Amino acid sequence: MKIICDWNNCNKIGEFRAPIEKDNSKEYRLLCKKHIIEFNKNWNYFANMNDEQISEFIKSDMTWHKPTQNFSAQDNFFKILWNNTLKENLEELNDKHKINGMGQYNYTNEDIRAFNILNLNRYSSWLSVREKFKKLVKKYHPDKNSGDKKYEEKLKIITLAYTQLKRAFKK
Repeated sequence: MKIICDWNNCNKIGEFRAPIEKDNSKEYRLLCKKHIIEFNKNWNYFANMNDEQISEFIKSDMTWHKPTQNFSAQDNFFKILWNNTLKENLEELNDKHKINGMGQYNYTNEDIRAFNILNLNRYSSWLSVREKFKKLVKKYHPDKNSGDKKYEEKLKIITLAYTQLKRAFKK
């Protein structure tokens, strides 16, 4: 069955889809080549939208119109991890050898990986680890990088590495 172009009294075959609504619905009409060109030339998705609506659409488009979780949301995995990381009990890390470095300590593979992630050597002091962590947090924090998910992921890895070293220094 051939479908005729859905343009004012056109009797050519409608081969090309043109949306009926702008709400990303699956509904469309079929147009011939001449009329799809005309349709596309005049199509303005943002027609009848004010500046605020356009701005909201563009902002939403950055996340493919999917809901995102605010970094400060209560149940945000990263926030929970972050809060646990910052709960340091420095009394436990007060021994001289732990504060100044643990070169003689036998680190696990996870500990060594954590040092590598933070770009530190295994002779680093706890104070150096903390200092480096704070520096990396400032650099990779999602709020500093327009909420880019790749930075959030990078910061998760850095935070996990810091947590790993915190455990190693407490042993």
